[in-house]
Amino acid sequence: MAPRMAALPSPRPSDGLLVLQPVRRKQCAACRRGPLPLLVLEEGVPRCLDCADLGHLVFLPRGDTALTRRSREESALSAVVVRFNRRRSRYERQGVLVEEAALARAELRCLEDAEARRRRRARDARRRAAEDIRFADAFTAEIMRLFPACPPDRARAIAGHTSLRGSGRVGRSASGRALSETAVTSAVAASVRHLDTPYDRLLMSGVARPEARQRIRADVDSVLRAWREQNPSA
Repeated sequence: MAPRMAALPSPRPSDGLLVLQPVRRKQCAACRRGPLPLLVLEEGVPRCLDCADLGHLVFLPRGDTALTRRSREESALSAVVVRFNRRRSRYERQGVLVEEAALARAELRCLEDAEARRRRRARDARRRAAEDIRFADAFTAEIMRLFPACPPDRARAIAGHTSLRGSGRVGRSASGRALSETAVTSAVAASVRHLDTPYDRLLMSGVARPEARQRIRADVDSVLRAWREQNPSA
């Protein structure tokens, strides 16, 4: 006696027709063709898609939710393709069958959406770039206010470095975005530490960071004091 096929799940109204992707080799009960990659059960017997009047539909695998939804919206006739998972003892969706023209229209809609998203990302990138420029300018101005003798090019370089989006540096912190004096001073001190003292060389030679900072602290304080003085040439 041939093994019975597991019962199909009851289709929901939105599912439309159900088509099986058989686990075992099956033959159409009407035209005797087989094995069938896809079949429809009618009165308990398998029929090929042609005999079930679904042969004109094309298969769209699962994976792209938007394309699947739109393909079914565009298609006058559609079917859900399921396959029995023996390990889980249940039928699982594999994709849908839709009209070829409907799939083409759905793909066009998705492409139009993708283009719209691309344009929006480009606008957002331009907006963020403009915001970053304004913020770097404001940070530069605050450096020059607190350290009027700091060379302007150096102030712009410090602002650009510390305010880089996504860097996690002090300029992107809440206090940095608020242009607090503590954050701005920290950014300037960090630049002086790395560029105007032997701090980096000390680290590379194996000196522990706390000790290296202690050794160059007087040098950093000296530069900061000099930059806080009004520029004699101003």
